[in-house]
Amino acid sequence: MSFDAYQTENSVIARGEAVLKDPASADIASEYESLLSSYRKLLKITDRLVRMSDRFEERLKVANITIQKQQLELEKANAQLAEYANHLEDKVKERTKELVAAQAKLERLVRLGIALSMERRHARFMEMIVDGQRELANADGGILFSRGEDGNLACEILRFDSLALRQGGLSGQSAPAMLVAVRDAAGRPCYHNPIAHALLTERTINIPDIYSSTDFDFSDLFTFDQRHAYRTQSFLAVPLKPRQGEVMGVLVLLNAHAGDDGRVDAFSEEAQRFIEVLASQAAVAQDNQNLLDTQAKLLDAIIKVIAGAIDTKSPYTGGHCARVPVIGAMLAKSACECRDGTFADFDLNESEWHEFHLACWLHDCGKVTTPEHIVDKATKLETVYNRIHEIRMRFEVLLRDAKIECLEAMRDKSQDANAKEVFDQKVQALCDDFSFVAACNVGGEFMSNDKIERLQNIAQRKWLRHFDDRIGLSQAELQRCPPTQDTVLPVVEHLLADKAEHLFMRPKNVGLLFDPTNHGISMDIPKHLYNIGELYNLKIPRGTLTREEYFKIKEHTIYTMIMLQQLPFPKELGRVAQIAAAHHETVAGTGYPRGLDVKDLPVQSRILAISDIFEALTASDRPYKKAKTLNEAIKIMSVMRNEQHIDADLFDLFLTTGVYKCFAEKYLRPEQIDAVNIELYLSRSIA
Repeated sequence: MSFDAYQTENSVIARGEAVLKDPASADIASEYESLLSSYRKLLKITDRLVRMSDRFEERLKVANITIQKQQLELEKANAQLAEYANHLEDKVKERTKELVAAQAKLERLVRLGIALSMERRHARFMEMIVDGQRELANADGGILFSRGEDGNLACEILRFDSLALRQGGLSGQSAPAMLVAVRDAAGRPCYHNPIAHALLTERTINIPDIYSSTDFDFSDLFTFDQRHAYRTQSFLAVPLKPRQGEVMGVLVLLNAHAGDDGRVDAFSEEAQRFIEVLASQAAVAQDNQNLLDTQAKLLDAIIKVIAGAIDTKSPYTGGHCARVPVIGAMLAKSACECRDGTFADFDLNESEWHEFHLACWLHDCGKVTTPEHIVDKATKLETVYNRIHEIRMRFEVLLRDAKIECLEAMRDKSQDANAKEVFDQKVQALCDDFSFVAACNVGGEFMSNDKIERLQNIAQRKWLRHFDDRIGLSQAELQRCPPTQDTVLPVVEHLLADKAEHLFMRPKNVGLLFDPTNHGISMDIPKHLYNIGELYNLKIPRGTLTREEYFKIKEHTIYTMIMLQQLPFPKELGRVAQIAAAHHETVAGTGYPRGLDVKDLPVQSRILAISDIFEALTASDRPYKKAKTLNEAIKIMSVMRNEQHIDADLFDLFLTTGVYKCFAEKYLRPEQIDAVNIELYLSRSIA
């Protein structure tokens, strides 16, 4: 329902219009009075409304003034807010820039820390410390002092950008002779020197301007400034200290740049904190590197001890262990330098070089388990001594028996005629037979069937033993003897014999000290541990070793593998055992101890095989053979190449790069070094 604000006025107008339409019927007087009454009422209302309107207008004026004032204040506040917003935006931008810079420094700090922990070269490591710290602090100069064994500090790295000065490290220029004494001649600490003070107190020294400082003696830096027309202003010395242990050195930073205009300012607290963090990281990284170096030195020392032990057992084997790494390193270096051919992609990193070096030194470490009388066996009858002397004494006995028979016959006049002639024949036969046995013992010639038959005939000769051969023996010797029988002395025995006590059985409870199956051993293992039978040894077809002794010699590769596998080498040196134990494997897969296929033979093992053979052939300190000349050694090795015992490509490299000649000039006797026509022995020569 709508509300009519002018209802009274409209009703008055309506009655007036009704009177005017019909004046005759209207009561003019009463209508006029009624209209007049209504008019007065309306006038009264109008007057009240006018007065109210005046008051409202006044209020509106006051309100309008108030609003205008508030609007002015609001505009002023708005302007202030806008100004504050602009200032805040600038602050945010500035702070954001600072945060970005701090984040960049932090990222740089992390990258430097990682790089420092990975760097193994000492000079490069020290350079990274100086350059990284200067970059973080925006410093012009940096000097790294390292602590020596005498406790004093010596300059190792020096860098100044504005002076274009780079000394020490990998710069190619030696570090300047800047020494800082930590203690004076009387042993008193040199706290007056700021660098020594940083080391002694293990605290950072931050000086805004050294020329206005009275806390320390900066005479050394003043001298440096005069010499190089430089002005050092801000100074920061940070000790390099790992988590534990002594301070390793002091890093000095000079002249922090405040901006791009080159203005020098003091090192800020923020920069100092970053420098201290990186210094701590660097010290820890260097401490870790020192520990690694110490471990490496310890490992090398252990290797030298093992080689020394082998050398003590067998001097020529120790020399062999020292010389093989020399040949191996030369040949491996030549392979790494190849830019085409089979070894174009072959290369060794630092860890792999160390791994190969250890494998070369330790390739024969298993020989510590090989009895020296076998390693050094120069004659067939040799055990811990040469038993040819026992054989000779039996011939002496037979000679005396013959002489006694001759004298007895000469005493009997009826037999005197031929006694001297028979005796002379026996003596000559004994001398010839012993000379033959002695020649067989040397093992210089191949034992043909007729020689073996003659040995067997000589062995059938009898001699008379008068003394018990079961007394004065050790328990081990008695255990090898057959059960005691009541033997009536004297007893007749063969001149040469293979007896039961000559057989050394493998211990039943021990057997082999390794499991052939678990280690993939493909070698044919003899039934007996040793067989020192006299006839058995003298009949050795070639050389001086029996089948059992030859296995014992070859067994060193197995023990090399087992011994090295038990050592906790780090991951990067994990193939030392594999490389070392495979130096008697062949590219044809016929080698030992595991008969590996060529695809399973690392190049390092093939290099080691060639190095091992060449050294063994040319060694002049072997008691059982004459040293080969260069031509003789290379000819033998070329035959081994043809029979696929050694790698043909590596052997060609061995010849063409002159590795054989370089080694010979240093280690071989002059009479061994003859001219070699390598064209006769290269692989293409037999193609």
